Amino acid sequence: MAVADMISSTLRLVLYEGNDTITGDPIYKYKSFNNVKTEATPEQLLTIAQSISALQELSLYIIERRDNSELREAAGED
Repeated sequence: MAVADMISSTLRLVLYEGNDTITGDPIYKYKSFNNVKTEATPEQLLTIAQSISALQELSLYIIERRDNSELREAAGED
């Protein structure tokens, strides 16, 4: 049986900058915060992200959490 150990986590804010004047497609800017505690709960990250986004000139579009995990076989499995 496989086990996933989370080794790192990143919090990313996607900010809406406006629409492209030619295509009309939305334009987004990204702010990433590395070395987020892997034990952080979604509620904690949401609170932090909302606080940070209030300091931005651009409006918040979405909040993302990106986790990286290491896969291995579980101990004691054959």
